[in-house]
This record gives sequence, structure tokens and C-alpha cells, in this order.
Amino acid sequence: MSAAENNPGSGSASGKQGDYHVPVLLKESIDALMIKPDGIYVDCTFGGGGHSRAILQALGPSGKLVAFDQDADAQQNLPDDERIIFVPNNFRHLQRFLKLNRIGLVDGILADLGVSSFQFDVGDRGFSTRFDGPLDMRMDQRQEVTAAQVVKKFSEQQLHKLFEQYGEVTNSKTLAKHIVDHRGQSPLTTIAHFKTMLSPVVKGNPNKYFAQVFQALRIEVNDEMGSLKELLEQVPGVLSTGGRVAIITFHSLEDRIVKNFFRKGTFNEVEENPLLQQDDNNQLKIITKKPIAATNAETGSNPRSRSAKLRVAEKI
Repeated sequence: MSAAENNPGSGSASGKQGDYHVPVLLKESIDALMIKPDGIYVDCTFGGGGHSRAILQALGPSGKLVAFDQDADAQQNLPDDERIIFVPNNFRHLQRFLKLNRIGLVDGILADLGVSSFQFDVGDRGFSTRFDGPLDMRMDQRQEVTAAQVVKKFSEQQLHKLFEQYGEVTNSKTLAKHIVDHRGQSPLTTIAHFKTMLSPVVKGNPNKYFAQVFQALRIEVNDEMGSLKELLEQVPGVLSTGGRVAIITFHSLEDRIVKNFFRKGTFNEVEENPLLQQDDNNQLKIITKKPIAATNAETGSNPRSRSAKLRVAEKI
């Protein structure tokens, strides 16, 4: 979920694994999982399969990998390996599909929350500000809500909130009002229509501005924050003792969610009473006191890794 779409990586529209998506923080995330040859691991975001291939290389013949990806295009990157179970669904359904595959506990969970270069580079997916195409932005083409529908149907207050929170757009209130005032005058079915309508309210660098607006819509359309929270809440229940969870984020909102959950083990607010002894029910121990960032060498070869942060926790 990169903060700026103009740094999507080195993908191309061919969709082959080598250029589909450059795996970010590959060595760091694989090392963090401390992979056991006979273990069971989950890659929540298969994508181009880069992280999955590295996990499979570390596994022995009896090891297993469960790979999730809701984007149908990702399936073309599946390796011919009987140790992998592919689940064509959102990782928010982690526990459900582990049970369906008769898997109880797993030894490690990895999630790279970045949008793939391939998704950005295929215009008809509607993720990119660089190409014209339908105003879509659905990761899962089976779902009904598109970016066009959000722009057409959300109230001014809803639009203001999503652009402010998910895109950190400086004039989000003005932007929301402008959309509501003018959306009836444009079909708003394509990226070109949308960008033309917004042109009078663009502030600063247009590329950065549109990247922030598109990011906000993409997060809303795919309920990315809700999916992340649901995934995290399931982690303690599916990880074996000593198992690790490694999450790579690209946005401050995501990173804050992961950081707080690792610290508290819950999203529920616990009222602190100094007169009572507080029971610590957190089953996770933080391994990374500070998030791991990409090296200078990696950011030089893959610019999209600049905003990546890796946090790791262990089940106790």
C-alpha cells in the first residue's frame, strides 16, 4: 500500500513473476520468520510470489505454505510445487480457510501490504494515475463496489473523512465539496473524467496530489484497514507458541495499526485502574522494537521500498 503511486517499483504490464512485483525486505522478512523445514507458513499476500518462493526454498519436503491472494491475476505466478495451498480470497478469512484445509496452528505468517507493480501498470484495473481506464480499483474483481461508485454515492462528509484519513490530502474538505457539487455533470466512469473534474482543486504537485487521492479511494474500495485489523485479530489464535508474524506496511496508518496491536494484543480499549492489578492477556511479544527499513542498496534498486516498514512479533 505504497504512500505514493509514482514509486510502484520496476513492474511491467506483462504480468510475469519476474516483473510482476519486486518483493520488498525479502531477506529481512524471511530471516524474521525463522523458518523450520517441517513447519507450516502463511503468505497472506502472494502477489508475484517472491516471498512465497523464498519460504518454499527454506522449507523441507514435509513443509507447507498456504498462500492467499484475492486478485485473480496472481494465480498465474503460482509455482508447480505440491507443498503450496493457494487460497483465492482476502487474508481477512485466514482462520476460516486454514480450518477448511484441516490446518490448526501455523509456525509463521507473512503479509506484504504493498500494491503490486503489475496492478499499477495495467490501466484497466484503475489503480494508476498514469493511464486512462475505468475508475475501478478493486483488488477482488468479484466484489461490487468500485471507486466510481464511492465517488458518486458517498456523502460530502464521508468523502472528506476518507480523503483526510486515508490519503492525507491537504484540502480534503474542499475536494469533497467540489466532487459533490460537480459529480452530476460528469459520467465519472474513467480516470480521465475524474482527473479532469478535480483539476480546479489540485494543490501542489499534481502527481503527488492524485496519488494521495487514488490511495484514499483504493483503501476505501478494498476496505484495507478493516481487512488488516481482522487479520491481526486472528493471528494469536492460529500461531503456534514460538511462531512469528511479520507485517510489511507502506503507510503510517497501517504501521500504527500493526504497532498498536503487537503492543496490546487487542483493538479494544482497556480501562486502566491504578487500584486493580491489570492482567496482561497479550499473547504476542514484540521482536522489532523499531520497524526494520530497507537498506540503501534496496531503495536504490527498488524505489517503492523507501516507505516500507517491517514489524515482527512472536507468539508466547
